[in-house]
Amino acid sequence: MKTGEFITYSVIVEGEPQDVIARVTNREQARGLPETFMADPNVAPETVAGTLGVPTEDIDLYRLEATVIGFYDTQMQTFANPRQLPQPGTRLRTAPDKMLEAVLPNIGVDEADARTTGGEVDLSSVEVPKRDGLAHMGWLLNREAGAVDVHVPIDEFAATHLAILASTGSGKSYTAGVLMEEMMKPDVRASLLVFDPHGEYDTLAEMRGEDIFEGESGYQPEVEYFDPDNLQIRISELSIGDVMSILDNPSDRMQERLDGGWRAMQQRESRTWGVDELLVEMYQQYGEDDSSVGALEWRLRRSIQRNDLFTTDVNVPLEELVAPGRCTVLQMDTLSRRDQQMIATVLLRRLYQARLAAVRGREDDPNYDGEIIDFPLFSLFEEGHRFAPATGEAPSLSIMRTITSEGRKFGFGLGIISQRPSKIDQDVLSQCGTQVTMKIQNPTDQDAIKNSVEAAGEDVLRELPGLTPGQAVVSGDSMNTPVLIQVRKRHTQHGADSIPATQEWRTAHQRHQEQPTRSESADMGGGESSGEQNLLGED
Repeated sequence: MKTGEFITYSVIVEGEPQDVIARVTNREQARGLPETFMADPNVAPETVAGTLGVPTEDIDLYRLEATVIGFYDTQMQTFANPRQLPQPGTRLRTAPDKMLEAVLPNIGVDEADARTTGGEVDLSSVEVPKRDGLAHMGWLLNREAGAVDVHVPIDEFAATHLAILASTGSGKSYTAGVLMEEMMKPDVRASLLVFDPHGEYDTLAEMRGEDIFEGESGYQPEVEYFDPDNLQIRISELSIGDVMSILDNPSDRMQERLDGGWRAMQQRESRTWGVDELLVEMYQQYGEDDSSVGALEWRLRRSIQRNDLFTTDVNVPLEELVAPGRCTVLQMDTLSRRDQQMIATVLLRRLYQARLAAVRGREDDPNYDGEIIDFPLFSLFEEGHRFAPATGEAPSLSIMRTITSEGRKFGFGLGIISQRPSKIDQDVLSQCGTQVTMKIQNPTDQDAIKNSVEAAGEDVLRELPGLTPGQAVVSGDSMNTPVLIQVRKRHTQHGADSIPATQEWRTAHQRHQEQPTRSESADMGGGESSGEQNLLGED
C-alpha cells in the first residue's frame, strides 16, 4: 500500500456503522527477510527465503501511519470527524474507487446518490452525481489511470477564486488549459477572459469543430484573440492613481496640480479628452507660468501622449470582450510589463463596475458609464505575480485585491497562475479558495504557500518537491480533502512548450553556413564597401 493511498475502516458513530476514510502518510517495513542474510548482494532474496523455508510472496509486514479524513455525512454533504480511533485489530481496506470518485471533490453526494442496504447508506458503490459544471481534471495518482476520475466543481473555484502554482516546466499552463477547456464545454458555457503576457494560449481556437465541445442549439465555444492594437485605453478611463504610477517621480506639488486638473476633467460630460485638454485645464487653474504644471507637461506628453497604448476616443465595448460561451485571450507579449498592468487595471475596473451595475445598480455613480454585464465572469492571469506583485508596485494590484475580496458577491471570479508564489501579493493569494499546486522546490515559495493557502497542510507541502510534470495536489474549497492527481490530456494542443534549443542551434548553424559572411559580402559588393571596411579596421 503506497504512501498517499486512501484506506477505510468501520467504526460505530452514534449507534450507526460508518466507513471512515484515511490517507496513508508514511510506510515503514516492520518485518521482512532477516537483514543479516540479506547483506550479501551476490545472494538472491529468493535463495535466502528458500533456505529458511519462508514463502516468497506476501511475507512483508509494514507499519502504516495515516491521517484520518473522516466519514462522509450525506446530510451535511461533507466529511465529519468520528472523534475516535479504530480498535486494535480493526480491519483496514483499500477505499473503493467509486466512493473516492464521489466524495473527495466537493460536489455534494446525498442519500439519493448512494445505495441503501438494510436501511443504511452504502457509499462503496456510489456513482458520481450526473451534474452539470463538473470539470474533469484527471485521475487519482495512486490508482490505475482512469480508475478514480477527479471532477472539480466549477461553481466553487469560479466564485471563490483559483490559484495554479508550480515551478517552470511542471505543467501549470497545461493544467490551466485543461480547466479552460472544461469551462467552455456545453454544460458550462463560461465567460472567460485570459490575460496572456507570453502568447501561450493561441491554440485554444482548436476547440471549435471538436465534437466534445458541441452542444444543443448548435453551440460551439467562441475563442477571440485581442492583440495590443485592439486594446487601447481611453485616457479618461484612467484614475488619478493610474496616472501617478505612470509618471516619473512627480513631486508633491506636481501631484497636487495633477489631482486638481484631473478631477475637473472627470466632471465633464465628454469622455473624449486627452493630455492637451488636461494641460489647458491645469494652466487655467494655476497660471501659464506655473513651473509644476510645466514639469507635468513634459512627463504627461512623454508617458501618455506618446504611448500608443493611450488614446482619446477609442474604447473597446465590453460586449466585444466578454460573453457567455466565449473565451477571450488578450495577447500582450509585445507590450511592456507596465502597459500589461495598465490594460489589466482599466479592464478589470470597467468589468467590475459593470457587474456592480447589474447586481446593485449604479445610476447615482458619476463615474459609471452605462455598461452592464448581466452574467458572471472569470478572469485568468498567466504570470499572475506581474499583476499582483508582493512588492505592491503595480497599478493593477488594488482592483485585484478588491475582486478577490468582494467579487464572490457579484459573480466575478479570478484565477492566478504563477511559478513564484512568494512574489504574489499575499492578500490576493490567500483569497484564492481553490489551489492546484504542482512541483515546487524553492523553500521561499513553499513558505509562501504555507502562509497564504489555508488548505496547504504539512501533507500537501511534503508532496510538492517529489511531483513530476503533470502531477498536482488539488485542495481548498473545491475539494473535501487535498487530492493528488495526474492531470488529464488536453483536447487542444499545448502552446507553451519549451523551444528545442539543440534543434534550433543546428538549423541556425546550417543557415549561417549557407550565407556569405560580412567580409565576403563586402568583397562581392565592390571597392566602396571594401574600402569602408578597411577604414573601419584601421580605425
